[in-house]
Amino acid sequence: MTYKETLDWMFAQLPMYQREGKVAFKKDLANTLAFSKELDFPSQKFKSIHVGGTNGKGSTSHMIASILQEAGYKVGLYTSPHLKNFTERIRINGKEISKQKVTSFIAAHKVFLQQQQLSFFEMTVGLAFDYFASENVDIAIVEVGLGGRLDSTNIITPEVSVITNIGLDHTDLLGDSLPEIASEKAGIIKEKVAVVIGEEQDEVKQVFVEKAMHRNTTLHFASSDMVNYQTDLLGVYQQKNTKTAVAAVKKLNGFVVSEENIKQGLLNVVQNTNLKGRWQILQDSPKVICDTAHNKEGLEIVVNQLKKEIYKNLHIVIGVVSDKKLENVLPMFPKEATYYFCKPNIPRGLSEIELQEKAVLFGLQGKKYSSVQKALKSALANANQQDMIYVGGSTFVVAEII
Repeated sequence: MTYKETLDWMFAQLPMYQREGKVAFKKDLANTLAFSKELDFPSQKFKSIHVGGTNGKGSTSHMIASILQEAGYKVGLYTSPHLKNFTERIRINGKEISKQKVTSFIAAHKVFLQQQQLSFFEMTVGLAFDYFASENVDIAIVEVGLGGRLDSTNIITPEVSVITNIGLDHTDLLGDSLPEIASEKAGIIKEKVAVVIGEEQDEVKQVFVEKAMHRNTTLHFASSDMVNYQTDLLGVYQQKNTKTAVAAVKKLNGFVVSEENIKQGLLNVVQNTNLKGRWQILQDSPKVICDTAHNKEGLEIVVNQLKKEIYKNLHIVIGVVSDKKLENVLPMFPKEATYYFCKPNIPRGLSEIELQEKAVLFGLQGKKYSSVQKALKSALANANQQDMIYVGGSTFVVAEII
């Protein structure tokens, strides 16, 4: 199979959560464990840091990877979803896995994958772990896909477990309350493995305290740390992720990381890891910014940052997925902006018609467009040089314009 045929086959085997939603979510690790055995347990052949949470886990993972790269280590990085290319999910020192590696791996294991009926995410995790083991990485930073306890990445025993924060996202799968969601996220906490929690939140603190005690391990809340590092990742919200990343690195035993490594790692995240889509400035005059924030907590931070920007008029290109609770996010958006409602090009995407109808109920006015590109084109045509255009609402909206 060609690379494109390989990806098409992977996508077609079973629903992919990012594209299809709840129907693709699996409730156990049986397939992942079976595949790990088939691959001779690759995750046991490299050290790792496991990063979960509701918001910021992607940025935090990239920050940790960048710091360790600056310290001279060979660093694997597994993240999801990808923005443009599937190979973005699996990197070593910022370099994406080759298309040939993807194709040959799937070809070699296709019979097993079909017989076992692995999902897209399960086979991708197996590919990543096998690649990191074969390339002899010093350490891999592994981002949780969804939840924690039942996520396919949760077969690793890391050096440090990281949970950035807890918010109300994926409530149809993880629970309707913050403590319920925290309990699922806390499923990545392992016996005697140090834990870093990015934000100390009163509603869920006890969940983590009890889990850490049960697992005989230490617990550290990074939000109380007095650190003041700069980072090349734009957005005020990155200050929280910076604290979390630094705390995780400092909990890591057996690795030599200097203050200069930390400083340079945080200043060169984009260069070292090729991270995209976090308060990314796409152009000036008019200023166009995109951000992958897509849930209540993430969007609240982004909207607050929008209020601090200087512009004459604000244009917002917005699209969301169909399982998003719009009553939780739309009230946060500024009423004085001009909106361009669109549908991300995935089965999970909410129609621009329905999005506009819901938005009007919250005083958000604008026109609807059948695609993200058409919406952005209209915004650019309407904006003058002193205006600002924000593109977001979903990772998949950002993916279409980067």
